[in-house]
This record gives sequence, structure tokens and C-alpha cells, in this order.
Amino acid sequence: MIEIIPAIDIIDGKCVRLEQGNYEAKKIYNEQPVEVAKQFEDAGLKRLHLVDLDGAKAKHVVNMKVLSDIASQTNLVIDFGGGIKSDEDIQKVFDNGAKMATIGSVAITNPCNLDTWVDKYGRDKIILGADVRDYKIAISGWMTTTDIDLFDFLIEKMQTGIRKVLCTDISRDGMLNGPAISLYKSILQLLAEVHIIASGGISSINDIEELEKTGVQSVVIGKAIYENRITLDQLHKYL
Repeated sequence: MIEIIPAIDIIDGKCVRLEQGNYEAKKIYNEQPVEVAKQFEDAGLKRLHLVDLDGAKAKHVVNMKVLSDIASQTNLVIDFGGGIKSDEDIQKVFDNGAKMATIGSVAITNPCNLDTWVDKYGRDKIILGADVRDYKIAISGWMTTTDIDLFDFLIEKMQTGIRKVLCTDISRDGMLNGPAISLYKSILQLLAEVHIIASGGISSINDIEELEKTGVQSVVIGKAIYENRITLDQLHKYL
């Protein structure tokens, strides 16, 4: 059974969604992220992908209080990403209630940190963020696209112990035009042991069913829930 992970993206302490990572294309859905998290928990969901978009842009964690509030007021298993750059950042993230940390840019800019964190906290607590445009890795809140090939990147990082990979096709993020099925198939054909968390483009229950058929183990759903393309009741069969 595929794992359902709802997403809450934070700017200025509010629950928002972007389109293709464009900070100018911001839509505020709720000014109280804790309320949203409680709705997910009340619906029977167990997980939460919490993204500090301010932190991703600022290159340090900004919305720690939102993490702390959600962690203290729900029992959701939270993975937190956005702006985690230093030993202090990641320790604070765990101290404030996250059970996992999603690491993206640092895997490129300071790979030694990523290796250290996998050793220190265990590979089950570290999720590799692999955000791509045309199969090239993007960093810094998706504002910079590198020339690093996705598959080369994944092969290298899996040699260091990484197993969980949150992979987002940026061109699909927030667009409700379907997930990058062929992308995930290609990854799983190359690296059968990777735990793929699909993200971007989810628009319907059918999309989730198609992802499950490919062997994808988890899926992050954001805008489709907020726009009522997928209702929380529809997700019950995955709980």
C-alpha cells in the first residue's frame, strides 16, 4: 500500500502553495498551519511533509515555531525540510519535534554534512531531496538549477547510505497536471532498493493509483487536497 503524505508549505508562518517553485505565484490557503495539520490527523493521516519555504530561500531555518507547534499539538510523524544547512539547524529540527529531515541543497553544496548526518542520526531519519528540472538537480528553493544529472546524483548518494529519496519534478509542482510517472519508473529500474517519495503534479486519486503501480512507496500530496481535487475521505482506503 502506497504511503500518503500530505504537505504543508510555509511562508511567513502561513500555509501556502507555489507553482513550479515560483515564490511570486503564491496562494495562501490557511493562516493557521496547526489547524491544517489537525485536519489531516483527524482524517486518519499519520505523516506530514512540512516545508519551510522561507528557510529554503534564506538558507537557514526560519519557521521553527510552526514545526514546534504542529509537533506539540498533533501526533503526526513529521519530516521537515527547507533551510537545513548546519549541524545546529538539523539538531534544532529534531529537538523541535521532527522525526525526519529532508536534505536537498546541502547534498550538493556541502556533501560532507549529509554524510555526517546519515551516520549520526541513521538513514531512516534522513530523506534526500532530489528536485529536478529536465533531469538536472535544482537547489536553493529551486532558484538555481545545476548541471548535475539526477541519476548520477542518486547513485552517488546511495553509496553513502541514503535510501529515502523525495523526488519532485519541478515543472509539475503545483500544476495539477499529473505526476512524472516515467521519471519514477526510470529511477526504480536503475535503483530498485531506493524508497521513492513522489512529489509534484498529483491531481486525482487516479494519479495515486498509477504511482502505486510503478512501485513508488510514498507520495506527497499538496495542492490537490487544498483545491479539493482529492478529498480526505478519498484517502481512507490508503490508511
